[in-house]
Amino acid sequence: MNVIQEIRNSLHNNITRTSTAASFGFKTETGEYAEYDQFIGISVPNLRKIATIFSEISISDIQFFLSSKINEERTFALLVLIKQFQKSVEHIKDELYHFYMRNLQHINNWNLIDLSAPLIVGHYLYDKNRTILFTLAQSHYWWERRIAIVATLYFIRKNDLKCTFQIAELLLNDEHKLLHKGVGWMLREAGKKEKDALIKFLNIHTIHMPRTMLRYAIEKFDSTEKAFYMRK
Repeated sequence: MNVIQEIRNSLHNNITRTSTAASFGFKTETGEYAEYDQFIGISVPNLRKIATIFSEISISDIQFFLSSKINEERTFALLVLIKQFQKSVEHIKDELYHFYMRNLQHINNWNLIDLSAPLIVGHYLYDKNRTILFTLAQSHYWWERRIAIVATLYFIRKNDLKCTFQIAELLLNDEHKLLHKGVGWMLREAGKKEKDALIKFLNIHTIHMPRTMLRYAIEKFDSTEKAFYMRK
């Protein structure tokens, strides 16, 4: 049995729910952002276990699963890629980062982005030129724009907030709801580190922010503060 078939058998042996239940929370109807995504019903904890077992597979095998229409197979591929990236020396990290960037068309759902963008893109760019994030923030594709902002979660965890606020400003007028949520989430996380910096940003930009973005950003504020910014 080749490794791809072995992995597929393991994936199907770990299905624990229906495809309908697995796709809950994703917009999979015709014309919606995830209309081409298929779900088979494997939980993330089970995917993590399988990724640990097969963490040494080749980059071509990772490519095979990352190119799949099945969301859980792409999730599995990214979990393996993250494991390999985290334990690699610098020149291998470079190769894995560029592999990731060549495959952005397959990292096209919010769960895939949120799982991988901070740990691969953010990690790799932390001590490097970050121009690519500003390029992605202006992409025609919503998932590339979400990668740009969510990747900065890695910077936030290192108490480096400047890039988050800069990209959030670029995305204030984005029309996609998943960007409203993504930007608001990153602003909230930045505010956990430096509330004053978030307040300064909000005092300038609240009037231009979509309400969902604002709600996410001020989620940790007290009720009086929330009411103040929502009225604005």
